[in-house]
Amino acid sequence: MKKTSPKPLKKNRGRSKPAPAAWTGVRRAATLVLAISLFVLITGWWWLNAAVERSSNMLDVHVSTGQGARAIAEELREQGLLVNPTLFTMTARLTGVSAQLKAGRYEVPPGISTWALVTFLSKGVSKLSSVALVEGFTAQELLRKLRAQPDLVDDLAGQSPQQIAKTLGLEGGSLEGWIYPDTYKYSPGSTLSEFLRRATRLQQKTLQEAWLQRAPGLPLKSPYEALILASIVEKETGQAKDRPKVASVFVNRLKAGMLLQTDPTVIYGVGEQFDGNLTRKHLQTDNPYNSYTRPGLPPTPIANPGKAALYATVRPEESQYYYFVAKGDGSSYFSKNLNEHNNAVRKYQLGR
Repeated sequence: MKKTSPKPLKKNRGRSKPAPAAWTGVRRAATLVLAISLFVLITGWWWLNAAVERSSNMLDVHVSTGQGARAIAEELREQGLLVNPTLFTMTARLTGVSAQLKAGRYEVPPGISTWALVTFLSKGVSKLSSVALVEGFTAQELLRKLRAQPDLVDDLAGQSPQQIAKTLGLEGGSLEGWIYPDTYKYSPGSTLSEFLRRATRLQQKTLQEAWLQRAPGLPLKSPYEALILASIVEKETGQAKDRPKVASVFVNRLKAGMLLQTDPTVIYGVGEQFDGNLTRKHLQTDNPYNSYTRPGLPPTPIANPGKAALYATVRPEESQYYYFVAKGDGSSYFSKNLNEHNNAVRKYQLGR
């Protein structure tokens, strides 16, 4: 009988199975990691979509120019929108709009979340500020008003109207007359130079359009001379309906070689020293703006005329008027000769 040798044991070529205790530990660790990940995701999602706390229900905030996401978040917190700067910055980066957050003035909707806030600011649908610039004001007066706007950045600080005119490349060497009077809307954080470029471009465009429609035979050599005369018409007009007549008086005087003899030019020449009382000494003291002592137009406009004054100047009423006097109700009485004018002065100003 042959002896059978025992069969050799087969080697286990696969990986050895972990002991039951070790396998249980791995499963527990994986479960813990998954639970923590889910907790972080859920918590993060909640934070991103939870309403940002605020100091009041309706909140008007301002985002300054040239700021990164974190600086914007800090600025919002200072204004009462208690956004988490770290969460806000991370959200802006993750959504790829960190460099697209726009400056401006915003009315933040109630209940807005951090996620929605980042999207809201990246779209830049801001609440615009506005300022009204009235016809007949001088450049200095309008500059004071613009520089008083809290959300308009004065990047021309310390510059005079003449220096600003040089910066903007304006004809005549003066800002006077070149600011188009209107109610302007602008994004908070805009600069004064940007604002003035816009306003002066509008005035240049309006002046050119008016000049192209001028009446034949005007005693004006250029659009700039029309701007100068329009500023005088603007200052001398009490009621809108009188503008074409007022313009006709000055046009007739220029054609006849007469002095313009208009008080607003004298007042402008006196400048900041004028106390509201125009005296005989003022009328007799010569300076480039004294139209009682110097013929023709002054060297620059004396105010910023509106569109109506520009068009009245280039298309004046055809008349034989050379004089006018204020009647006291905002309107004027127009005269063809000096005798008639003196009678009107006695009646409307001297009460005789």
